[in-house]
Formats: sequence, structure tokens, C-alpha cells
Amino acid sequence: MIVLSLIVPFPITGAYVDANRSIKLFVFGDSYVDTGNRDSTARSWKEPYGITYPRIPAGHFSDGQVFTEYIASRMGIKSPTPYRFRKLRPIKYGMNFAYGGTGVFDTLVAAPNITKQIDLFEQLVQEKIYTTDDLKFSTALVSASGNDYGIYLARGGSLEGLPAFIVSVVNQLGSDLQRIHDLGVPRVAIMGIQPLGCLPQFTKEYSYEKCNSTGNLVALFHNLLLTTMVEELKPESKFVVLLMYDAFISAMKKFENETGDFPIFM
Repeated sequence: MIVLSLIVPFPITGAYVDANRSIKLFVFGDSYVDTGNRDSTARSWKEPYGITYPRIPAGHFSDGQVFTEYIASRMGIKSPTPYRFRKLRPIKYGMNFAYGGTGVFDTLVAAPNITKQIDLFEQLVQEKIYTTDDLKFSTALVSASGNDYGIYLARGGSLEGLPAFIVSVVNQLGSDLQRIHDLGVPRVAIMGIQPLGCLPQFTKEYSYEKCNSTGNLVALFHNLLLTTMVEELKPESKFVVLLMYDAFISAMKKFENETGDFPIFM
């Protein structure tokens, strides 16, 4: 299995679906939500990605749909156009600025991190590609799935210094979420981190038969800080954390109970 796609509750949709309103979705982040911004040299444009949906590789880092497409469907709109194709495809449903492999800070992928993705969004707002009325009923989806932590360790970062680094990542995310809201997006959803210790690079040492507890603790600490930070933002607007950790664990237990096999994520 290449990617296990998950649907988790998204309480800021549904009630806003109205054919007479300018409903849009703006997406920022990494491979969990990228629908084609990486160029044709990226593996997302090669098989087996896309073999389930849309049946050919299409720039999604999945064998089927990614989270953006599930959320857009819940909102009753089409998936927003990747920024890369903004001059070639309709932009009335919003825009996707996410690039697979990126993070809150710079990673080894030569593509815009979340702050720079928001810069691209701000430029479109300044150019009035999207007006105040366009943004009035819009939602932002932000994914930061842990690439920053992988790069931190790859660059020789210590376990002792990891908690402080997690704090810096979440603090920057807080600034990013506030900035998206200040640009005119009233509802902002941030995806929590999935159980990092259950990814193949961590389960390999256990012959892919169990998760690494340290990796999962990193994810839990990140999610705790993220939830606390979002609670502090809530008085100003509608911010929500999507509980990816719980969704992954639930799906893993279901898969294991039904098949007797340990699920493999990529």
C-alpha cells in the first residue's frame, strides 16, 4: 500500500456550501495536500502514484486522492488548482500552494516552504486576483506533516535539542496561521502530525512490525503544542486542528484487526 488516505471530521465545512456564495479552498503545505505543484521530475508524476485516482500519475504523492481532494469534496467544490497551473486552469475554487517535501522551514527540496507559499498567496491578493468578496467564505487547509523533523535529524540535530526545535516549528506555524487569517481567510484548518514512529524509516528497525515510540512521542508533543497554540488563536477567528494522529491510529488498528498484518505507510 502506497498511502493510506484518511477522512477526519472537518467541522468548518458543510454549513458554508451554498451555490450563490464564492466558496474557495486555499491549501498550503507538503505532500499530504500537494495536487501537482512539483515539476515532472518529481516521483509524484511517475507510477505507481495516481494508479487508483485519476488512474495515471498526476502530481499527487498518493496512489489515489490526497487530503485536499477529500476536503474539497466535503465543501461541495472541485479540488483547487495547483499554483503551478494557475494560468492554465480555472481558479474559482481557490488555489493549492503546497509542494511535496517542504516544511515549515526550508528542507532539502528546492521549493517554497509554508511561509513562502503564503507570500505567493499574498501576492495574488495584492494583485486582486482574489478579492475581499472572494475570500469572505473561503477556508484554508495547512499541512505540516513532519518533514522539518526528518531534516533536523538528517542534519545531525540531537534528541536533546529536539523539544526546543519542535517549539520553534509550532511557533512559526502559529504565525503562519494568523497571517493567512489576516489576509482575509476566515476559517483556517491545520493538520496535526500523524504517528511519525509508524512510518517505514522508523519501523524498518523492527522489521516493519511495530512503531517507534520515540517518533510517536515527537508527534504527540508537536500536536499538544499545536492544539494549545490554536486554542489561543480561537478568540479571534475559527481555527481548528485536524486530529491526524488519532485518525491514523484508528485506521491502523482496524486494518490490523481485519487482516492480521501491520499496516505500512509511505
